[in-house]
Amino acid sequence: MSIETIEQDFRKTVCEGLRLSAEGMERYRVFTPFLFEDGDHLAIVLKRDQGRWVLSDEGHTFMHLTYDLDEKDLQRGTRQKIITTALSAFSVDDRHGELIIGIQDERYGDALFNFVQALLKITDITFLSRERVRSTFMEDFRAFIEERVPADRRSFDWHDAKHDPEGKYIVDCRVNGMTRPLLVYALPGDDKVRDATIGLLQFERWGLSSRAVGIFEDQEEVNRKVLARFSDICEKQFSSLAANKDRISRYLDEALHGQS
Repeated sequence: MSIETIEQDFRKTVCEGLRLSAEGMERYRVFTPFLFEDGDHLAIVLKRDQGRWVLSDEGHTFMHLTYDLDEKDLQRGTRQKIITTALSAFSVDDRHGELIIGIQDERYGDALFNFVQALLKITDITFLSRERVRSTFMEDFRAFIEERVPADRRSFDWHDAKHDPEGKYIVDCRVNGMTRPLLVYALPGDDKVRDATIGLLQFERWGLSSRAVGIFEDQEEVNRKVLARFSDICEKQFSSLAANKDRISRYLDEALHGQS
């Protein structure tokens, strides 16, 4: 099939606002009107690969997403599920970060249609609903702690078995092994901040010796009165996880080694 015929098939199946541009031997850039959230175009190349024609993003899609997200965040939790589902639904392969789809039976237009749909579905992770973003925040928090605190020094979803056998006052993670254990709260919104405040006040009444740190999804979104009450009882706060990973890492490291 000639490249002119392929281009016509692309236009007929996908959209008229599409063109091919040669970039060397058996390699063509596919220009489409489809965009990322920030206005950049999807990167798509038609090329020969191991004796067959394929469409490839040459690693651009994941690279683009890591402008705003940590690469590890794409490989776990809600985001990873969205990516896996999109690849499976449209028969796209992930080859070490490069997304490719082979051309079957010279059905170039159908392959491009599926490829574009897969890339757009993957970019949907930047448009997650607030509920899904919140679930992702909790997943990100747990993964972050797991990477930085040894397993024998941490307990997720901890409660004081002696004073609170029913587990009414849950701490997202208790870091142990020091004179005063560190109680780490993940705070996606007002309700969780209120619960953390109540829990810390109860621990104070019980006379438990500990320190507390709150890690917010976005502190600016928390009600001012709710935040003020929490600030009265919590020793250390970080306004967001995403923007403070280095600072939180240093804080945890100092706590683990008894420097704070």
